[in-house]
Amino acid sequence: MTTLDTKQHILDDAGFAYSIDRAVYFNRKSKKIISVEFAMDHGEKVLERVIREDTGGKEWRFYFNSGEPPEPVKREIEASLG
Repeated sequence: MTTLDTKQHILDDAGFAYSIDRAVYFNRKSKKIISVEFAMDHGEKVLERVIREDTGGKEWRFYFNSGEPPEPVKREIEASLG
C-alpha cells in the first residue's frame, strides 16, 4: 500500500470526506478542513495527530501548508460545507 493510500485510509477511518471542488478533506463533526497538499506533504504521524487534536468543534479549523487561508477563502469554504 502506498503512503497516499495509507493517508486516504486514515482520513476515511476518521470520518473525513473529500471535496473535489475545494481540494480539501473535511469532517463536519470535528469541524476540521485539511488541504490535499497538507495531507500529501506531511507524514502519517502528523496527519494522525491533527485528526486527534481536540479543537472543541465550535469553529472550523484549517490545516493548510501556508497556515490559515485568507478570510474570504475561509468563509467561502465554510459556506460551501455548512
